[in-house]
Amino acid sequence: MVSCMDLRVLALLMLSLSLCVRCDIPSSLSGAYMDGDVNIAILSSIHSKVINLHKRTRPQPFVCTDFDLIPFLQSLSAIYTIEEINNSSFLPGIKLGYDVCDSCASPTKALQCVEHLLAVNGSLPALSDYSDFRPPVKALLGERYSELSIAIAKLLSLYLCSQVSTSSSAPVLSDKLRYPSFMRVIPSDIYQTQALVKLMSHFSWNWVGVVYGDDDYGRAAYQSFAQQSAGTICVAFEKVVTHYLDHVDVDKYIKDAAKSIRESHAKVVLLILKPQLVEKLFKEMIQTNTSRVWIASDAWSIYRPLTKMNDINKVGQIFGLSFTMGNIPGFEDYLRNLRPTPGARNAFIEEYKQLRLNCSLWPRNCSADDVLYAVDLREAYMERVAIYAIAHGLRTLLDCNDTACSGDNNFPPWKLLESMHSVNFTLDGTRYFFDENGDFVDGYDLIMWKEKDDERIIEIVGKFLLKKGDVEIFSEFQSINNSIPLARCSNSCTPGTAKNQSKIPCCYNCVECSEGKYTDGYDFPECLKCPEGKWSTTGASECEYFQEIYLVWDGSYPIALLAATAIGLMLVFSSFIIFSVHKNTTVIKKADNTMSCFMFLGLMVSFASVIMFIGRPNEHQCRAQQALYGLGFTLCVSCILVKAFRTFLAFLAFDPVKQHQLKKFYKPVINLVLLTGAQGIILLFWMTLGKSPGPDIKWPEQSGLKKYVVCDEGSIIGFAVMHGYIALLAFICFIIAFKGRKVPDDFNETGVIIFSILIHLFVWLCFIPIYIERNKTEQRHIVQASAILASNYGIIFCHFIPKCYIVLWELSENSRASIMGRLAKHIKEDTATADITVQYVADRITPGVISPSVAPSGIEISVISKDVFSTIKTEDFFGGIDPTVRRHFRVMQRHTTR
Repeated sequence: MVSCMDLRVLALLMLSLSLCVRCDIPSSLSGAYMDGDVNIAILSSIHSKVINLHKRTRPQPFVCTDFDLIPFLQSLSAIYTIEEINNSSFLPGIKLGYDVCDSCASPTKALQCVEHLLAVNGSLPALSDYSDFRPPVKALLGERYSELSIAIAKLLSLYLCSQVSTSSSAPVLSDKLRYPSFMRVIPSDIYQTQALVKLMSHFSWNWVGVVYGDDDYGRAAYQSFAQQSAGTICVAFEKVVTHYLDHVDVDKYIKDAAKSIRESHAKVVLLILKPQLVEKLFKEMIQTNTSRVWIASDAWSIYRPLTKMNDINKVGQIFGLSFTMGNIPGFEDYLRNLRPTPGARNAFIEEYKQLRLNCSLWPRNCSADDVLYAVDLREAYMERVAIYAIAHGLRTLLDCNDTACSGDNNFPPWKLLESMHSVNFTLDGTRYFFDENGDFVDGYDLIMWKEKDDERIIEIVGKFLLKKGDVEIFSEFQSINNSIPLARCSNSCTPGTAKNQSKIPCCYNCVECSEGKYTDGYDFPECLKCPEGKWSTTGASECEYFQEIYLVWDGSYPIALLAATAIGLMLVFSSFIIFSVHKNTTVIKKADNTMSCFMFLGLMVSFASVIMFIGRPNEHQCRAQQALYGLGFTLCVSCILVKAFRTFLAFLAFDPVKQHQLKKFYKPVINLVLLTGAQGIILLFWMTLGKSPGPDIKWPEQSGLKKYVVCDEGSIIGFAVMHGYIALLAFICFIIAFKGRKVPDDFNETGVIIFSILIHLFVWLCFIPIYIERNKTEQRHIVQASAILASNYGIIFCHFIPKCYIVLWELSENSRASIMGRLAKHIKEDTATADITVQYVADRITPGVISPSVAPSGIEISVISKDVFSTIKTEDFFGGIDPTVRRHFRVMQRHTTR
């Protein structure tokens, strides 16, 4: 039996023990606590609002409300991971503890939590040197919101205590000069906004609205988005909403943003807001029956309660980016049997169970599995990664092996920070490490909220990997590309058109590409030039090889040219043969066989120039066209000029003195060489000193993909001088021949000279305006070739065809007797001044030339005029008669009195 004294002693002992235990129990700021060898602080905004924060006038205790399931779930994930490590041999001999403080989404409340967590013996010391500062917690997990993390990071930078966040993505937190102890297991928002821009570009959106929260996270994310999207995506409107849920004007901000969304033509809206604010905005959209495509930032992209809103399917399609998610092994079973670990306490679990019991969390479902139903468990995966990152830093710092950790577990926090920078580990098959800024650089999941009955389900439909820098849609979800509406300030410019930019980068008109330019895709800023050798029509989407247009050998017109040239050459060659065979006939002799042969040569060269117009022009061919024609036809005209000059001397130069002077210039061969040589000099200067003819490309109007390859005349002066010289010779021929038009037909060719020269001059006078008009088209070479043929045929049909006809069909008329008879007839008609008798004595008959029947032994021809006789010599008068016959003529002059 125990005495009273013993009972009193036992009571005092129990009292003292209870007091000692109370010394270790944390204050009410810790909502969950478990002591360990190394304690990790967990900051989580399990309540999303501080009551009457805007009315706070003195530093009274914070009263939090609005229990938030997601941060609660994330804190449970961290606790579960700590207990998993404790139950493993990862840190042998080391037990991890935790201390959870609710910051209630308030930076001020978060700072109070940090002060409490770092306090030694109930207070936070102010030291000049914190190198050996050893607070009860060695690392801090949190916070969820960037605004809170920034405030905490500023304070923790004093102690260099590791802070690891799983969702604070503001880019400024990568600045190690300002926040040296901050680390995160997600990428910076720089990459999130880059991913958002890539997502919008993938769906060809360039005209979007933006609504963001007025906090560090929202402003930084919007600024980053604006920088990343500059020039490619334009913001149709931007609206700022207060970040604090209990702000007195929060509903006014939401209504104002909703009005801007309704009034804007932008079909896509980016929301960088807290999920609770998104819920308010969606209610406004549903009430006004407004549908848009919504782009979710990571803050609400996988917020499960939103997927179960009434009429959520009326708001439109929802896409978003989330941090890489995963499944935590055994976590679901842990939640089904949710209770604090023995030796730990968790007031949040008790509050959650009470709220669930009262159906205050989610009125639509009050089952025992409420947290499993209401929240996507994958949202808590990064807490698992963060705890393992801290654990790997501890394992290195404490020199742990498979059996023990030899290091001192009461170390200053900065040593763990130093160790964590070098961690590189694999968890659940994925490799993790921090970059130089203390960030993870893996990527994002692309998620889509798919309709399922009256709710939405969140599906991962793609990835944005930082290494690739582009959005990838999984193959099984490629069909969503066809169901996404366009969100553009202007319609896409189709291939063959380009943007005519307005002052707003994303707004423009589409204009067709001109000839020679193209676009083979959508929304080109300008048309591209076709590569060399290719061309395009107006509004073309590709360039094609030119269809070169020139006189091809098998074309209809070239065949006609070749036929005309062949016929002309046959006529020239046939005439040459006839003239050669019948060279002793009077008609052929009268035509001057030598000059005729030179004319045949000139015509052949001139016809050859026509052939040079056929085929694809090249430099040598273009030169040959002009040179062959210039020399050939000049030779023809020079021969005609010599013949005309001879007739002029024989019959028209009655002044003996002038006749004698002019006869000095009558040197047929020399005349030909000089006259044709002058043309050769003109051509030489043109081809060598001036711009010589060469191939040229002409673009007639509406030519399409055709280019006309023609010979350019080069120097227009050289071209004009060459033709002008021929025209000058032709004009001189015409003048001389015109003066001799009354000479007897048997003794001159003035008629055919006049007619052939008129044909030539007429053809080339018509050629000049036509050639100038057609100079920019493919018909220029056709015009010149036709003019050359016309001139050549004019000479053939005037100078050679009639004589060939006489030789072949009127040979009986081609006799000396006939000629003399016609001469006598002419003399009898002109007896006014006749005092000359020409007597023909046929003392010897040349067989085959003069028939005895028509040439008696003596014929007296009547007198001819003295003036005519004085200009005639035997060799001139009978120049066409064979020398063997010529000596049988005597010309006697006798003077008679009239």
